[in-house]
Amino acid sequence: MTRCKPLLGTFVEISIHSMKHSQENAMYKAFATIEKVQALMGFHDPQSELSKINALSHLQSIEIHPWTAQVLRTAREVYTQSNGLFNCGIGHRLVATGLLPDNLDLLPFKFGGIEDLVFIDSNIIFSHKPLCLDLGGIAKGFAVDIAVDSLLANGIESGYVNAGGDLRVFGNQARSIRIRNPASPSELINIGELQNGSIATSGLYFSKHESHAASHIVNPINQAQHHFSESFSIVAKKCIHADALTKVLALSNKLDHPCFSHFSAQAIRIEV
Repeated sequence: MTRCKPLLGTFVEISIHSMKHSQENAMYKAFATIEKVQALMGFHDPQSELSKINALSHLQSIEIHPWTAQVLRTAREVYTQSNGLFNCGIGHRLVATGLLPDNLDLLPFKFGGIEDLVFIDSNIIFSHKPLCLDLGGIAKGFAVDIAVDSLLANGIESGYVNAGGDLRVFGNQARSIRIRNPASPSELINIGELQNGSIATSGLYFSKHESHAASHIVNPINQAQHHFSESFSIVAKKCIHADALTKVLALSNKLDHPCFSHFSAQAIRIEV
């Protein structure tokens, strides 16, 4: 059984295989978890928990959902392990280029980053500086993981969840993996099979051919947009790690960055 829905700013496809359990019910619950992640961490939604964090965390402590806390903790870990190459505190730069909606008044603030976020308790946070976090580079991978967890908990034995290229395969069936050719985005390159693992890819496939197009990859160290021609992919056990680490790979262009071994991840670069 395969279903597809527009979520997380892309199309999410779930395919499951089970002979013993209600597939429809499991599918419904898996999509519901993804919808909840979107409601909690969506930058575009001014009522989301992320929007509340951006508006108030420098003014008061905020109690957040355990899922949001998990994503923020992972974001801090990737920030530390990548020496700052991954930092989701670059939302204001994406707003300035029109890639994200202007939900905050940017003018009065000098924004901090994920390093300024403090956990007072397991689900209570505070920030030393105003924040404009964008979790688009990590929450999509988390949504994939949480959907797989839901499927497994509801008796689904194998399948996959694919959120616009953030893919996790589980169970005893391998899936062929194809990545867009950065030199010709309409063509797909078969790189092998994936079983019980995740892969995520970052590329500027179509926007790099437009002279005025903005890059969605921002270097948090110098705050500059990062343009590149290659395709960068990460294979990891969890999709949250694969998703975040593609930005580290794209910015460092190092297949052997120490960050990857910490997360037991493998880097793949396809050149033009």
